[in-house]
Formats: sequence, C-alpha cells, structure tokens
Amino acid sequence: MASKPKVLLTSNNLSKKALDLLRTRCSLEVCKSSKEGGSLTTQDIVNSVSGKFAILCHSGNPINEQILKAAGPSLKVVSTFSVGYDHIDLMSMKKYGVRLGYTPDVVTEPVAEIAVGLVIATTRRFFEANRELKTGGWKEWTPGWMCGRTIKGSTVGILGCGRIGTSIAEKLINFKVSQLLYTSRSEKPEVKALGGQLVTVDELMERSDFVVVAAALNDDTKFIVSRERIATMKSNAILVNIGRGQLVDQDALVEALKEKRIRGAGLDVMTPEPLPLDHPLMSLDNVLLLPHIGTTTYETEEEMAMMTVQNILAAVDGRSMPNEVVF
Repeated sequence: MASKPKVLLTSNNLSKKALDLLRTRCSLEVCKSSKEGGSLTTQDIVNSVSGKFAILCHSGNPINEQILKAAGPSLKVVSTFSVGYDHIDLMSMKKYGVRLGYTPDVVTEPVAEIAVGLVIATTRRFFEANRELKTGGWKEWTPGWMCGRTIKGSTVGILGCGRIGTSIAEKLINFKVSQLLYTSRSEKPEVKALGGQLVTVDELMERSDFVVVAAALNDDTKFIVSRERIATMKSNAILVNIGRGQLVDQDALVEALKEKRIRGAGLDVMTPEPLPLDHPLMSLDNVLLLPHIGTTTYETEEEMAMMTVQNILAAVDGRSMPNEVVF
C-alpha cells in the first residue's frame, strides 16, 4: 500500500473539520518552534520540510528559496491560509516547480467590515472615549469634549478598488458621503454605479477626508502612500489601512500623526507585525491599532481552512487547484 503524501503544517490551530478531511488522504506533521512559545523561524521549517509533498502555511510564515531547496523534489505545493501571498517567494516557487494555492474572495466581507469599523471608530474616537471612561476622565459633558467628525457629507477615497475595496465602497456610500473616489487599473462599473469617480492616487490623497488603503502589495504598490503623498493630505483627514503595512511609509505617517498634520489613522496592518510595544505608533492618541484581525471571524477561518485543504487535495490528485496563483 502506497504511503500517504506528507504535509507540513505551520500551525495546527485550524478547523478540525478541515484537518480531518486532509488527514483522510495525507500524513500531517506540525512544524515545531525551536523557541518555546515562539513563532516559527525559517530554520524551523527547513529542519522539518524534507520529503514533504505540501506545506500548509499562513501569512506569518515566509516561504523562501532556502525552504524550497531544503524540501527537495518531493515538494509540489504550498497552500497558504491567506488571500495575500507577498510572503511567498514566487520566483523561487517557479524555479523549483512548486504550485501555490491561496484563499481569495472568502475574506472580502470580513475585511471590508473591519475597514468600515476603523473608519467609524477612528473618526468618532471610540478608543479615546473608552479610555476616558475607564480612567475617570468622564466627569460631565461639556461642548467640544470627545468631538469627532461625521462621515456624512465627507469625501471618501478607496485606494485600490478590487473586491475588498468595492465592498468597502458599497458599505460607506450608505453613510451619505458627498463624494466617493477610487483608484484602479480600470474603471469599475459597480463602483461607478454608486457614484464613484476613478481618479489618480495623487488626486485621491489630496481630496479625501477618509483615505482607505485596500490595495494588494506588490512591487508597484509598495509604499504607494509615500511621504510626499502623506504631505498632501488634508489636515482633517484620516488614513485607514487594511491592506498591508508596506503600502504605507510608516515613518512618515508617524511624523504626520505626531505633528497633527492629519487627524488620525486606523490600522489593522503595520510594519513589522507584531508591532513592538515601544514603537512610536503605540504612544499616539490619534491612531487606532488592531492586531491584523481583518479575516478573524469563526465563519471566515472555517471556510479559509477548507479552501486551503481542498487546494492541497486537488494537487494530490493532479488536478487544477480550486484557487491557484498562476505565475
């Protein structure tokens, strides 16, 4: 009887249903960290990957040439529990003939929800107000105390209007915004139907009261929110980023927030992740930070896990993966 293909898991904290399905066809091994309670290192994966048919990873696990070389010719597929794949060395994947599966679409709605939540919570100062309440700052109401700004009548800019950006636009338009701006490689009929206007990145940065960064990270978009573009933002503007940390020049953003050149920021992604406790962003009152929880719902993670497993099983059968990155 032929042995089952071996799959290396970088985490076993996935849906039991999905792992049980994978276990029916494959032999599973969980990669162990060399540091107790610590995250996996490249060397940890290198030490465990030899002879594996597949790697099931997530966005916190960079998959580079060192790992692919150590895996040897048995490695046929990497299936990532994420929609983004900037943590995967595509050139090396191509060099070693390894296929890549990912989990698009399923994350659209939960990430869009987080974006809208950050817009509301930042502009209405939820976390500042909560801190005042818990530390005795709530004495009595006086005009001007904890004042934020409404979304109604504002100009909203969606930087990167793919599936997630479009969903964000569909949600925010219901707040009776004055103008909806967006950037994209081409005009989006569904966003145009909402009254959206396709503009350049520079124009969006200059005109928007709310800049929502929802672009995919690649060589063209890295630091697309540059120091120069941050300098052109309105003084009452809020920047929300739910894409990737490296879409934004974070040092320039910190300076703008410290100097109150923009009103605030809401970030679900940053650089690095996790953010060190002594990072300057941690001490600012006008920034709301979340620990990259855009896709973190029970329903989403269950579906993502099944998609990740189904990609591997398709590769085991020599079929096209349901969700495969072509490169």
